[in-house]
Amino acid sequence: MSELKTEYFDSFDGTRLALHRLGAGRPLVLLHGLFSNAQMNWIKWGHAQLIADRGYEVLMLDFRVHGESEAPHAPDAYPKNVLVRDAAALIEHFGIQDYDLGGFSLGARTSLHAVAQGVLAPARLIVGGMGTAGLGEWEKRAAHFRRVIDEFENIPHTDPAWFSMQFLKSQGTDRVAARLLLDTMPDLDLAQLANVAMPTLVVCGDEDRDNGSAEELADLLPDSTYAEVPGTHMGSVTKPDLGRAIADWLGPA
Repeated sequence: MSELKTEYFDSFDGTRLALHRLGAGRPLVLLHGLFSNAQMNWIKWGHAQLIADRGYEVLMLDFRVHGESEAPHAPDAYPKNVLVRDAAALIEHFGIQDYDLGGFSLGARTSLHAVAQGVLAPARLIVGGMGTAGLGEWEKRAAHFRRVIDEFENIPHTDPAWFSMQFLKSQGTDRVAARLLLDTMPDLDLAQLANVAMPTLVVCGDEDRDNGSAEELADLLPDSTYAEVPGTHMGSVTKPDLGRAIADWLGPA
């Protein structure tokens, strides 16, 4: 069992971010989902340990407003594509040169934005819980979470948004910072996916339709492998199948 280590670094604008490290070997940077964190997506359910056992050092960022990272309230801490810039700051700060990159949901979206725009150049890419709608129609998803934040305590149990509200509450999400963060994420022109030339794993739950069609996304990527695992969007990360699918695709480091 590898020892989990947590350290902190300053992003491009001085915002303090948390990085969780597990294992030793080839670097794999993993990015978590919206209003989740590294602990919830990668560590708690054993995915990071499973991958580390294959000979990887798993580097798991807590985005700003998430986990153990800072959640500033100043509007100027939220420029366009700020999470892409946070991921790039991680790579630069630690001098990581030859690495693989992966993400789930928002983390997958951020990874695709970074690669499609030429900001990051991993050798291999893992895209979890993401489809074409989550890239090209993000504004619809963002509008849902804006309403959750704005109507937080007034959302009735019968409203589908109630489950999102409960998740934010369980994570202790700073709603002021979260509201600012939602405005930083533009849609991605799907034509830019042609720039994602490295081998890519698209992995998604068999009941997960939260971000549209993952199979359609895989078809748009130049060099992709599609894998299906059990579960819904929220449920698939709690099952060992997700970690196994990633580890098996990566193979021994």
